[in-house]
This record gives sequence, C-alpha cells and structure tokens, in this order.
Amino acid sequence: MRYLCLVYGDEKALDARSKQESDALVRDSLDYDGVLRESGHLVVAHALVPVRSAKTVRVRNKKASTTDGPFAETKEQLLGFILIEAADENDALRVAAKIPLASVGSVEVRAIKELAVDS
Repeated sequence: MRYLCLVYGDEKALDARSKQESDALVRDSLDYDGVLRESGHLVVAHALVPVRSAKTVRVRNKKASTTDGPFAETKEQLLGFILIEAADENDALRVAAKIPLASVGSVEVRAIKELAVDS
C-alpha cells in the first residue's frame, strides 16, 4: 500500500540554522532517501521551494482566480513529501518516524486512496 508522508516545518526556524546545521539536515535527508530506496520503500521524494513562492488557485462559478501564498497561515509550512510503499500503516509510521525533518517539524502520514469510476 502507498502512503504519502507530508513533511512540515517552520521555514523561519530552518532559515535561522547555521550553514553547517542546514547542510547536515540535507545530508541526513538524502541519506535516508537512499536507505528507503534500498529497502524498497521509496517511490519518490522531493523538497519544495519556500512557501513565499506558492500560488493558490480557486475556481468559483467556473472562473479561476490566483492569489499569492498558501491557502492558510500556519506556523509550519509544507516543506516536501515522500511517497512510500509500506506493508501497512504501522510500517508507514515507522518509516516516517525516521525522516530527519521529523526531529524539527512534523510528518503527516496518509494512505493513498485509489480512485475508480464505475462504468
């Protein structure tokens, strides 16, 4: 079963870290991606550019509007995601607990819902 691990953190706090601390966190994250790849858990993982570059699109009455920034103000921002293959929820939670950014932020784990249309 596939699970999406949404990695959240405080961008301002991360930006305040020293270059050495930031580099170590990136290195640890890339190393863990390698561990997940070797174990067969990793489907794909990506970091996201800072939230200040985000745009939000809404469609109302068939008309699209775009605004700068995220949908809601929060203390933590979505920093990236890791899509994993896991045996079950417990396996997914075990994998998520070892994501290096979980030590400075949080990781939301959600099962992927397969959509199908009855024909």
